[in-house]
Amino acid sequence: MRASADLPDLLLAWYDRHRRRLPWRAEPGSRADPYHVWLSEIMLQQTTVATVGPYFRRFLELWPTVSDLAAADLDPVLHAWQGLGYYARARNLHKCAQAVVARHGGVFPDTEDALLDLPGIGSYTAAAIAAIAFDRPATPVDGNFERVFARLHAVETPLPQAKPMLRDLAAQATPARRPGDYAQAVMDLGATICVPRSPKCMACPWMEPCAARRLGIAEQLPRKAEKAEKPTRYGTAFWIVAPTGAVLLRRRVESGLLGGMMEIPSSAWAGQRHALSAVAGEAPVPGDWRALPGLVRHTFTHFHLELTVVATSAAARPVPGGVWAPLDALGDYALPTLMKKIVRHALAQLGRQ
Repeated sequence: MRASADLPDLLLAWYDRHRRRLPWRAEPGSRADPYHVWLSEIMLQQTTVATVGPYFRRFLELWPTVSDLAAADLDPVLHAWQGLGYYARARNLHKCAQAVVARHGGVFPDTEDALLDLPGIGSYTAAAIAAIAFDRPATPVDGNFERVFARLHAVETPLPQAKPMLRDLAAQATPARRPGDYAQAVMDLGATICVPRSPKCMACPWMEPCAARRLGIAEQLPRKAEKAEKPTRYGTAFWIVAPTGAVLLRRRVESGLLGGMMEIPSSAWAGQRHALSAVAGEAPVPGDWRALPGLVRHTFTHFHLELTVVATSAAARPVPGGVWAPLDALGDYALPTLMKKIVRHALAQLGRQ
């Protein structure tokens, strides 16, 4: 078995031959742009590399620098984010850009502590920027890191309980030499070789020292604790159409799920179904409501949602936080996936009546 001091050298030699070419990754020998690293890391949270690529390029076309992004209004940022989900990331992205400009003159700080002080940057993202953009010996432990080190050391404690142990093991292995390349090498190793199912152990630069491979349990690690079943919440969406055909949209409050996004107005999402008579008072306008057949279903990270859609017509009077949007202009608004489902459901059902 190789000494632990050899591990970074083995991995970096592999990385120099097999590194992935990614739109945000600097060419060998070049220093990564902190703005590119930060933007990509925020986008990559719970989103695949293949999905993020076009969004990353589009953001750079619209806002080439962090100062450009800071100067933008929030609405176009949210609109450009559509499809990536977890919209709190987009709001924090905008706030963080403004903080970088206001506090640091448009230049990202180069230490983990200073990065952690910025909105929307947690310990993982701070470590990733410090390592990749500034070559600091930081350890950005993501799912790839956890899987690689759980297998390398045959850690059988299930996640999430194993996270502190895996973080310590990963930090101990981080080298002082080329820590940014090393961090990206571990990410690439987990994404291409040490994959969740059917790991390609024979192609792995750490095949020899990997304890899980020797024990024949690599594919079983990391173990995961059983997840609790997601609860279901229920609500009512209000489809309100003016005589001109415009539909009422409303901006959600900044805090909370889908905060700051435009929505088809809805009641509160509760743990049990409520009759229309019980939630009609939550509608932004009074109306002669009729329920549309079927339900709109959507799943968030922590719960399932089922919405009944009710429709009415109403005069296009001003509504606090609301806007009357022509049907053919709905694409101009930052509607999250759930709201697009409601739009499609309402149009399909009303078209049948």
